[in-house]
Amino acid sequence: MTDITPSSETTLLIAEDDPNLRQGLVDLFEDEGYTVVPAADGEQAWQLYLDSQPNLLLLDVMMPQLSGFDLCRRVRQQDETTPVLLLTAKGEEIDKVVGLELGADDYITKPFGLHELRARVKAALRRCSQGQQQPPQIPDEFTFGAARINRLRLEATLNGNRCRLTARELKLLETFYSHPGEVLNRDFLLNAAWGIDYQGTTRTLDQHIAQLRKKIEPQPDAPQAIQTAHGIGYRYPGSCVDKE
Repeated sequence: MTDITPSSETTLLIAEDDPNLRQGLVDLFEDEGYTVVPAADGEQAWQLYLDSQPNLLLLDVMMPQLSGFDLCRRVRQQDETTPVLLLTAKGEEIDKVVGLELGADDYITKPFGLHELRARVKAALRRCSQGQQQPPQIPDEFTFGAARINRLRLEATLNGNRCRLTARELKLLETFYSHPGEVLNRDFLLNAAWGIDYQGTTRTLDQHIAQLRKKIEPQPDAPQAIQTAHGIGYRYPGSCVDKE
């Protein structure tokens, strides 16, 4: 397992409009050995992102000028790999779904424990380090159920309609594609797509699967490609495994 040891060469961009919380986060991660770039609002964070090219972004959702959601969207338009973690005081599921759909790697609900936050940041950096190379056994384009997946463009085509995939959604599709016919439990899928150090819950996986089905299933409420194995996880039947 690759270890990510905090160092001054690892840069975190922290965007939080609460000055006390922002300074607390800066102190926390500088004490851990990271270089920290703080921002007080979304627009400042965007400019600092362009200037500093950080290794990870920790974004408050509710910020002036530009929200964490909007900032995540901008980042993902040109960068699919740098981890983005969202801090939110909201507990509503719709907010979490929006963040995941925009390409966020994880969300952390306030109030949060410092040990948990440190662990999630370190795990996200490790996952990014481990995921730089694409699995060689998977073609750049493959059929998945009724959809056609283009890994290089992060696109799914269904009935002639194209839509963007997030990096996490693509990783899930690759995992299913590599295990046709197998029932994959939730822990296995979390380890494959989020890494063995992921500290979140299986609910995050279920939300990603629900969003993914909307993109690759002709009838998301009656899924054929990603089937639910009740009480266990999910299964890709593999009836349309690409023969290229």
